[in-house]
Amino acid sequence: MRHAFPALAATALLAACASSPSSFTYQVPADEVARGAKYMQPEGSSGFTPKPGWATKKFAVAAANPLATDAGYQVLKAGGSAIDAAIAVQMVLTLVEPQSSGIGGGAFLLHASGGKVEAFDGRETAPAAADEKLFIGADGKPMAFYDGVVGGRSVGTPGTVRMLEMAHKQYGRLPWAQLFAPAIQLAEGGFKVSPRLNTLLKGEQHLKKDATAAAYFYKPDGSPVNVGQTLRNPALAEVLRQIAAKGSSALLEGQVAQAIVAKVQGHASNPGKLALADLAGYQPKKRDPICTDYSAAGKAYRLCGMPPPSSGAIAVGQILGILNNTPASTLGLVTGSGGVPGTVAPTPSADWLHLYTEASRLAFADRGQYLGDPDFVQPPGGSWMSLLAPAYLSERARLIQPTGPSMKTAKPGVPGAVKTAYAPMPDQPEYGTSHISIIDGYGNAIAMTTTIEDQFGSRLMTDGGTGKAGGFLLNNELTDFSFAPADAEGKPVANRVQPGKRPRSSMAPTLVFDKSSGQLVMSGGSPGGALIIHFTAKTLYGTLNWGLNAQQAIDLPNFGSLNGPSILEEKRFSPATVEALRSRGAEVREQTMTSGLQAIQKTPEGFFGGADPRREGLVLGD
Repeated sequence: MRHAFPALAATALLAACASSPSSFTYQVPADEVARGAKYMQPEGSSGFTPKPGWATKKFAVAAANPLATDAGYQVLKAGGSAIDAAIAVQMVLTLVEPQSSGIGGGAFLLHASGGKVEAFDGRETAPAAADEKLFIGADGKPMAFYDGVVGGRSVGTPGTVRMLEMAHKQYGRLPWAQLFAPAIQLAEGGFKVSPRLNTLLKGEQHLKKDATAAAYFYKPDGSPVNVGQTLRNPALAEVLRQIAAKGSSALLEGQVAQAIVAKVQGHASNPGKLALADLAGYQPKKRDPICTDYSAAGKAYRLCGMPPPSSGAIAVGQILGILNNTPASTLGLVTGSGGVPGTVAPTPSADWLHLYTEASRLAFADRGQYLGDPDFVQPPGGSWMSLLAPAYLSERARLIQPTGPSMKTAKPGVPGAVKTAYAPMPDQPEYGTSHISIIDGYGNAIAMTTTIEDQFGSRLMTDGGTGKAGGFLLNNELTDFSFAPADAEGKPVANRVQPGKRPRSSMAPTLVFDKSSGQLVMSGGSPGGALIIHFTAKTLYGTLNWGLNAQQAIDLPNFGSLNGPSILEEKRFSPATVEALRSRGAEVREQTMTSGLQAIQKTPEGFFGGADPRREGLVLGD
């Protein structure tokens, strides 16, 4: 389950000859001396705080919170591998960015090393007792979204820890237990609440309904913990200490598992079906990555991403491939006021945005029709690559009229010889997530997107049976399934709920390679629900086609379409651009599009990393 790149082999051979490190000691960073000190206090959830991008020579780590990035940095500095650093980063994110990811959720990880790219699937699974009517209400109709989210009903079997354990057994260099030290020390000693976490807690409607979460995140008067307040989580520290000592079985069996199941099944108004056997039996999977050729600015690349149950790599590959069959490559950026706020910066033109959003409609039409867990859903034509076949993408591109009008809503295509028997999935919200990109000193690279789905997941917090304050949040990943199992004619939806099935995802961790040499070009990805696909595609197009560095590409305004309106990041595009799209018949919505992109590029001198100015991410390295 790999994709080979011969030029990586030499790097791996050198890495194999290096002496393996044996120990790692974590030091909690002091604010005044922290690496990248001026960026250690993260900005709030709104607005746009320009970031410089960061050049490094030996290795680099990019994550969604400075404390998490610093933990990964210290692991790499101690001689750890990219996988080692990813584990340390994820455990700290569980503590400091609990609204987005954690040990109660799932993740997809791409790993490149020694001439191969491997895809590790740690996606959550539906309980054995679940069926396709899980989100059908007493009236026989699909529930309202948050009626399904809040409570035990939405909780899937968490897979992140066991997946990371699988990857560590293959690529870890430091002992497993030591990688939990940063999160344990920060949980016990406390971390300062960021403006972003405080802001999200202020706007949160459901979290206070859970007594454990309310006691941890809110003060007695109901207001959230203050910005800068030191927040300690002894329950999480104890759970992490158990996982450090016993591995993933400490989470998925025994006391912690019993506490998870009790929380899910014991919810007063919306109990779930997760059982001890679901937890104990969870298995991560290695899958063949989706790797496609892509030409940009006269160069040939290989883009690698996650296969289904993720829709990310296929949708990104379709959008970029369709664009290559349009005049998009002749259109550069234009100077306007919609770049970095307060400056005159380049933005995509209306002509280019028309082509991009039309390509997006076509890709999302196929996504809604075909994509689901490959252990339950047959790909069209017998192969997922049928959706990325050059002839098929060329055929789809012919549906786009370069000067308009917009198709507004696209229909799915027929990529294989056999037409699907599935019904399109109805529109449904998707949220959440965090992204990590790391390149270590041994030539290994990872791109990992990790999630508990909606903000604060199912709004259930468990102390893991420790009896201590705090704990960790449980995911609401099952709401990524289609609430409606079939269409009006009874034709099943590919992404319907089934026992043991993994819900379709938009997560799009991506590794880019030079096709001729096999050398790594970039690692990147983003949170953002279904918009992850657009955030990632934007960054790829900006770097590969327009020659921007990672930070410049991340800074570009966000945009896209989910096969409906054209969506533009508010206050980032000129009125003339908006009107030009509307004149082509598109419905245009300007809204907040808070990406959380992280990307690291290979440069002649080493690496250059970028972090999203819309969130609190940071890149560190030597």
